[in-house]
Amino acid sequence: MKPIKHIAATLCLTASAFFSLSGCATMAPTYTRPESPAPATWPSGPAYKNGEAKPGRQAAAEIPWWDFFQDEDLRKVIDLALANNRDLRVAALTIEKYQAMYQIQRAELFPTVNAAGSGTVERYPASVSSTGQSMVSRQYSVNLGFSSYELDFFGRVRSLKDQALEQFLATEQARTSTQISLVAEVASSYLTLAADREHLQLAKDTLASQLASYDLTKRRFELGTSSELDLRQAQTSVDTARVDIAKYTSQVAQDENGLTLLVGSPVPAELLPVKLGTAAMLREIGPGLPSEVLQRRPDILQAESQLKGANANIGAARAAFFPRISLTASAGTSSDQLTKLFAAGSAAWAFAPQISLPIFDAGANRATLNEAKLDREIYVAQYEKAIQTAFKEVADALAERGTLGDQLAAQQSLVEATTVSYGLSEARYSNGIDSYLNVLDSQRSQYSAQQNLISVNLSQLTNMVTLYKVLGGGGV
Repeated sequence: MKPIKHIAATLCLTASAFFSLSGCATMAPTYTRPESPAPATWPSGPAYKNGEAKPGRQAAAEIPWWDFFQDEDLRKVIDLALANNRDLRVAALTIEKYQAMYQIQRAELFPTVNAAGSGTVERYPASVSSTGQSMVSRQYSVNLGFSSYELDFFGRVRSLKDQALEQFLATEQARTSTQISLVAEVASSYLTLAADREHLQLAKDTLASQLASYDLTKRRFELGTSSELDLRQAQTSVDTARVDIAKYTSQVAQDENGLTLLVGSPVPAELLPVKLGTAAMLREIGPGLPSEVLQRRPDILQAESQLKGANANIGAARAAFFPRISLTASAGTSSDQLTKLFAAGSAAWAFAPQISLPIFDAGANRATLNEAKLDREIYVAQYEKAIQTAFKEVADALAERGTLGDQLAAQQSLVEATTVSYGLSEARYSNGIDSYLNVLDSQRSQYSAQQNLISVNLSQLTNMVTLYKVLGGGGV
């Protein structure tokens, strides 16, 4: 066994020496992060008066989703989605795929060493034998070696490894982006379901109230104290509520289906919201500065990793203009008798270096380099567009937050006013002062104001979720 150990040690030492010679820097351009095309501060003006940052509020990216969403049932639904959503599962598997691709590419930096054994026994008839007599030839060998290992003097393989690494890092950021979007979508769908259930309950309560008014008007009509017009107007209120009940019953069912799809499994009934108020437990956050927030968003980090990968690919394209040197080497033992295969003097080796120098390729290498440079410019533009898009998303969410407080206060005041107006109009109708038309108008105004209050409340909550998402929250 000593010859084999000596041969293996010699081969490994040789491979290590070649590897150290090939470990040079790449020919990729030095990477420089492009300047941000977005303003240094968020927009200001009347729309943002209630949306400015307030002292003491944490940045969204620093707040885990289970701290931002403080409703326990909503947390459980989000947790189910993170465990079962198929888009997130695909994103996680894609990371593993690109990790394997990176490991494959990285392995090109090292020689692949294989052990091989062979035995050949051949009989030659006298007519073809060199001795004029029939003969049997035997040959046995055991070898340890590597084949076509490229010495990466000009960094081609290393550049491809760097590109594969950046692609892997980009998929990690893509997975984080998918999780952020999923958390926000589940929360928004949950809140929408809560709002539609509240709309449905409001329609049912309105129907019950209008049925009582209709029955009263019908008795008055039968007694001759109310006209048929009053009766038909009362009936319109009843029918309107019935239409809304049917509409929101269907909408609630669709909301539940959409939430089930996002979660990836049926949501237990006890986790579903009853009304919007029970889910209104969201933590306040601050927007921070664009220079800090935008560079932490995973979609922007993903775009930058893709840009770095394109930059590394230029190095591989440049290296194609220079010689490629590859080695094939093996060491082992060889003998015409199996019993003497490891005997002294049976050592055998082979060394076959090869060099390939591009002379004429009709401009293919030059075109490949130009393509790599154009790819980098494309990724620069995409990186800048990602920053601009992120800035707009945050600015839009801040503008909405800055006005929703006023909308909600005004809508609550409107509900109170229409409720009082409805009560007064009913009293005037009962006393014979006004017609039922005024009661009908007041009731419709109150019902519409109550519906809009639910919608504005939903808008405020979903705006908080959206702002948390666009500021990079939900990735942890």
